[in-house]
Amino acid sequence: MQFDAPKRRGGNSSLLPMINVVFLLLIFFLISAKLSPPEPFPTEPPHSEAAAEAEGEFSVFLGAEGQLGFRDMIVAQGEDVEPLVGALVQAREEYCATTDCETDPAHLLLRGDQHVKATYLAGLLPKLGQAGFAKVELVTTRGGAE
Repeated sequence: MQFDAPKRRGGNSSLLPMINVVFLLLIFFLISAKLSPPEPFPTEPPHSEAAAEAEGEFSVFLGAEGQLGFRDMIVAQGEDVEPLVGALVQAREEYCATTDCETDPAHLLLRGDQHVKATYLAGLLPKLGQAGFAKVELVTTRGGAE
């Protein structure tokens, strides 16, 4: 009894379709991911009962010791905040150059620590207002005080 030799698959079976799918998935996840810069220092936001999520284009961080951070710039409490305000103004102008800020003004998120004194925060808000943002929102976490 003689058996036929098994049929060989062509050596041309291509991995190209699978590679295409992997690259398409990679591109999809890169586009859909929201990349944000890391926090310059850790903050523990205050608690509130607000149900709305704060939204904004720029984030300023306010630490427990009063340090202020924006992107890669950190200003300690008691230091002049004008360089940070200047960086905010420049970032807002760059944003408004590509977006219509007249109809949709830029918003600033203030990610403050819950241990910051309210008097310091109240004194800081007018200085942040000099940067020309239409709205400054304090970021909080949902839930009651612990």
